[in-house]
Amino acid sequence: MKRDNLRIIWPAVPVLLALVVITILLFVVGADPITTYSAFWTGSFATAERTFSTLAFWVPLLLCATGLLVTFTAGLWNIGVEGQMIMGAVGASWVALKVANALPNIPGLVIIPLELIIAFLAGALWAGLAAILKTRGGVHEIFGGVALNSLAIIATNYLISGPWQPPEGGTFRGTQPFPAHTLLPLHGDTLFSPLSLVLALLVLLVVMLTLKGTFWGLKLKALGKNLSSAFMMGISSEREAIIAMMLCGGLAGLAGAVRVLSWFDSLRQSISGGIGFLAILIVLLSGMRPLFTLVIALLFSALLTGGSIVQLRTQLHSSISGIIQGLLVLFMLLFGDYRKVIRKRRVVKPAPGGDA
Repeated sequence: MKRDNLRIIWPAVPVLLALVVITILLFVVGADPITTYSAFWTGSFATAERTFSTLAFWVPLLLCATGLLVTFTAGLWNIGVEGQMIMGAVGASWVALKVANALPNIPGLVIIPLELIIAFLAGALWAGLAAILKTRGGVHEIFGGVALNSLAIIATNYLISGPWQPPEGGTFRGTQPFPAHTLLPLHGDTLFSPLSLVLALLVLLVVMLTLKGTFWGLKLKALGKNLSSAFMMGISSEREAIIAMMLCGGLAGLAGAVRVLSWFDSLRQSISGGIGFLAILIVLLSGMRPLFTLVIALLFSALLTGGSIVQLRTQLHSSISGIIQGLLVLFMLLFGDYRKVIRKRRVVKPAPGGDA
């Protein structure tokens, strides 16, 4: 029972150790830790507007991380999540630019769900390419994902400066703005869409229940633990890998749609903003536990959102948030698994009839 309690509370230990080291470093560089931490809080949650900004960044990050829970459970390194997010943004942009303009009388209640569906499908198909390269071509998903990330960026730049360029001429800044009824409804003047938050939390709940309480979730765990044993059990590693990758890609596509339909009103360069890579880090830190994934994603969103306020109040560079993230990662890697840190002493019993 004591070991079970230790396993539950242990994830807080590396975080506390990291905070101790961060506090010491702040003293060393002459900064006031209390002022620094207060600035992070002020920049992330002190006002309703800043809270909504943090939540606006948190939603796509949580969607990508939720998808990665599926692929990591299956033992797959979906490095291509960035490209899948970009292609989801491209899919949503196609609906907003082409379908909405061709059928201007379509109401927002129809066009927005269509954008989300197309974004999901675009991300899923892009992830499916990486899965097929792995299962049929023998290309590791890391290499396939990196290549597809680059292709997604190239495709986006081509669309922005070519077929989807604004009326005033080609530019790499972005496409023409989307019609207002194609954008996600926002909360006041913020970039936060309550609808996207509901979607992200619902998706996390479904994935959590699927991985924990369904036969398909059990098959994914078997694949992730031991591929040979899963094969002996009759589990098709090829089919399950493709499905897992496509589901993750679909959720990353939804994240791209949220970015392009709430943060921006047009398709732009670097639409993913590094969120996909950050989501990989978050899932690793959480130990692939959904609730920890939710909390850590919110923590990282707060760090990134509050970084600018820290720079203004303490004269520290805004990269301090990246340093804090790096230290959290380091301490999680060093002390994240309590079983490797605290090893139960083995008592060697003498053999029957032997000397005590």
